[in-house]
Amino acid sequence: MECTIRWAGPGEMSFVAQTGSGHALVMDGALEGGGRDLAPRPMELMLAGAGGCTAYDVVLILTKGRHDVRGCTVRLEAQRAPSDPKVFTRIHFHFTVRGRGLKEDAVGRAISLSHDKYCSATIMLAKSAAITHDFEIVAD
Repeated sequence: MECTIRWAGPGEMSFVAQTGSGHALVMDGALEGGGRDLAPRPMELMLAGAGGCTAYDVVLILTKGRHDVRGCTVRLEAQRAPSDPKVFTRIHFHFTVRGRGLKEDAVGRAISLSHDKYCSATIMLAKSAAITHDFEIVAD
């Protein structure tokens, strides 16, 4: 896996990432940090990546188990260390899984498997952050 990051240039604090799979995304800094606040911060993208990684796993595990999943939303709330390096110290994942006939034990198992075995992003972040999660099921 590879990625190339290019700075937009003098007077800017924005960067364009070109991923090895050929996709691009923009990152920018906050106004107080010299950015123009036009794109997500790098740490926001790291949090989003962890959320996407675990949501992918949960949906895949449930659909492979032939559960009738109709939707999956993950809301993440993170706290960071007060001083540099401002690593994540706590991350809470709240899953809302929609579907027909979904059972709590199946959804809980899928989330646990993601967090404990499959989601490399969450597992890496757990080296510096306390990871917690909960979920709710919405009948569709």
